[in-house]
Amino acid sequence: MSKFDGVILDVDGTIWNTTGIVAQAWNEAIDENFPQVPHVTAEILKGQFGKTMDVIADNLFGKLSSDEKQILMDKCCEREQKALLSNTKNITYEGVIDTLKVIAGKIPVFIVSNCQKGYIELVIEKNKISGLIKDFECYGNTGLGKAENIRLLAERNGLKAPVYVGDTQGDFEACQKAGVPFIWAAYGFGRPETDDYFAKIDKFSELNDVVSSSFKPASC
Repeated sequence: MSKFDGVILDVDGTIWNTTGIVAQAWNEAIDENFPQVPHVTAEILKGQFGKTMDVIADNLFGKLSSDEKQILMDKCCEREQKALLSNTKNITYEGVIDTLKVIAGKIPVFIVSNCQKGYIELVIEKNKISGLIKDFECYGNTGLGKAENIRLLAERNGLKAPVYVGDTQGDFEACQKAGVPFIWAAYGFGRPETDDYFAKIDKFSELNDVVSSSFKPASC
């Protein structure tokens, strides 16, 4: 059995589902700034989340110039941040917080996402998990993709055998590039194109059994 010394989590489609709230916020930004751009939906965003912000802008705002895409993405992210901060609905997947409390008590937990700067901080704040997440990294901070940020975070924290939990083909490919095992969150937004992953979880609470049985204590 492989032994892990850390668990790295994806955000959207793994920890929570913001797509309904974000779609509304982005459409408001679109209407106010570039109304010629088609509206987005929650389903459209599920197919985009997990990609870097520049790729999402290219995919959704294709009729705009590069500068206009950046302006609109910045406006969308501003609207999104405000909407999520004011949101009072529970959009976190069932069992996430309770399971994280259990896992973080014995295994270091981290977050790596392709999101914008400040987004992971918002996730941590809204879910009140600051004491459970040891470190995090994202595209918005480094300008790097998920594979590079996984390696960066692992090196920074002295991880020799981390495992990554995500929900899309992009997450799976990033793990392959970073050389870390992938746990597929099958309840999320997508799926790998192959079954060549370390494990599959149909709900977040199953993660505890998967990683606990493969945990390598720091003293070993």
